[in-house]
Amino acid sequence: MPGNSLAASWPAAPVGRTAAPLREQVIAALRQAILDFHLVPGQRLVERELIESLGVSRTTIREALRELASEGLVTVVPQRGAIVTVPSLDDAMDLYEVRASLESLMVQRFVERASDDQVGQLGRTVEHFAKVVESGAEVRDILAAKNRFYVVLTAGASSNAVQQLLEAIQARVQVLRATSLSEPGRAHDVIGELQGIVGAIAARDAARASELMAGHVRAAARTALSSLKDGVA
Repeated sequence: MPGNSLAASWPAAPVGRTAAPLREQVIAALRQAILDFHLVPGQRLVERELIESLGVSRTTIREALRELASEGLVTVVPQRGAIVTVPSLDDAMDLYEVRASLESLMVQRFVERASDDQVGQLGRTVEHFAKVVESGAEVRDILAAKNRFYVVLTAGASSNAVQQLLEAIQARVQVLRATSLSEPGRAHDVIGELQGIVGAIAARDAARASELMAGHVRAAARTALSSLKDGVA
């Protein structure tokens, strides 16, 4: 497990006094640090360091860690305290199957409901993603570029139900997505997969686009699950 200190990996600033409750600000800050991989799977979350970095009380930190544990982002280990969750193989398999179903439905709804302009926007996010990958960017930047694709896809699909279901697992999925994209060659494969999906969407072929999206998610699953089996992730 990573042994670097919190200060070395996450340049956090004290939480400010805004309209949002302090506890919610701390939860949001820690959640984002995990999603951005400033805090990586397996890293210890030492209460003293969190208190010093964020400038809040021990009670607030403990409440925030309990909330993040309920979301599956943090795991409390007996005698060790809290760590950033390392996905188990079984959990990862289930999450990818859920993703494949939900994202396939999201693509189907996008084909049915998105405007031509939104289809064009989606294509441009893939072009941007390709440029980021070809530039040799870090996984964090590649993930950010991939997320642009999902922002446009979600907007065009106009399905609150599917969006809410995906958001419920988004944080845990992000860790797995990073595991997959970190593997050599995977990000380049994703370019072709996304181009195929957008091509089917542009042709308004919902069945084909949905099938390709499921294939994309399962390809990512094979890569990430292989890493988890090998103890990489």
